[in-house]
Amino acid sequence: MTTWDGAAAAERVAITSDQDVVRVRQLVRTLAVAVKLSLVDQTKIVTAASELARNTLVYGGGGNAEVSRVDNGRKPGIRIVFADEGPGIPDLDLALTDGYTTGGGMGLGLSGARRLVDEFEIDTEVGKGTTISVTKWCR
Repeated sequence: MTTWDGAAAAERVAITSDQDVVRVRQLVRTLAVAVKLSLVDQTKIVTAASELARNTLVYGGGGNAEVSRVDNGRKPGIRIVFADEGPGIPDLDLALTDGYTTGGGMGLGLSGARRLVDEFEIDTEVGKGTTISVTKWCR
């Protein structure tokens, strides 16, 4: 297990199964407690991480998550970068619309995750994959 004492501490988790999605959740929860996020913000970042890890598995065909402690000079936070080499997202605006789904779910994965975090960046290219970076800062 990683110790989260330094700003550069990071841990990478391969996402190839449902168990890996659980591992990402647990790792994010551990770091959220370590950086002293409020209980509400812990829940938000864990929920976002769970949604994005599941998307990486289901839509990206698997990939990885890199979980790291970050510090902007004023406060600590958590950054998680999800990356896959799947099909990419053909219409990003549509995919970020509440209610849009290709998998029969509620369609709140990407748009919901975006609302739960402080910073959300997505880079996708059809045929090459998707990388999503999310950050949650201590208040």
